[in-house]
Amino acid sequence: MSTPATPVPLRIDFVSDVSCPWCAIGLASLRQALTQLDGEVSAEIHFQPFELNPQMAAEGEDSTEHLMRKYGSSAEQIDANREAIRARGAAFGFTFNMDRRSRVYNTFDAHRLLHWAELEGRQLALKQILLRAYFTDGEDVSSHDTLVRLAVEAGLDGARARQLLEGSEFADEVRAQEQFFMSRGIHSVPATIVNGQHLISGGQPPEAFEQALRQIVAAR
Repeated sequence: MSTPATPVPLRIDFVSDVSCPWCAIGLASLRQALTQLDGEVSAEIHFQPFELNPQMAAEGEDSTEHLMRKYGSSAEQIDANREAIRARGAAFGFTFNMDRRSRVYNTFDAHRLLHWAELEGRQLALKQILLRAYFTDGEDVSSHDTLVRLAVEAGLDGARARQLLEGSEFADEVRAQEQFFMSRGIHSVPATIVNGQHLISGGQPPEAFEQALRQIVAAR
């Protein structure tokens, strides 16, 4: 009787932003692929910071106006893209409620909170809650009150979260990580980096993630 193979350990750095819809899709897709590889791989996902709009003002900006200016898209093109994103999300059970009333917010403090959450072993929980809060519930993910409430929902200490947010804790660490991944050529997200050397770009479908991960394991 053969002994079951030991799952192959994989470190997965998922570079993303809280306000990136394709990051929400990519994460759901990656996690679905990992369920197909259950028993074959043992994956640890580490969420790394990337800011789509690092200069965004505290009060945020109308999302349609922002996208029209940033990408030169028409309102109709943006609506069509939102519908495509909504359909992709629905396939994973993720609800996108983006429309022309949506706003884009600064996400730097959310990344500081995620950095701390990793140290507390609650990063995945907080990441998923932040994505839901922004894309499904339309919440302001730059608001400290909102972030503290979401941190508590993720099982983190609310008083500690507020203390962190009201200061500059982990700001240097987040900026250093942002610069590190940009220096490695990451200029769009999501970017999935496996074992520090294999890059899977974009919000790929689950079968693409599964195939890529199998190839990486086979090449070890």
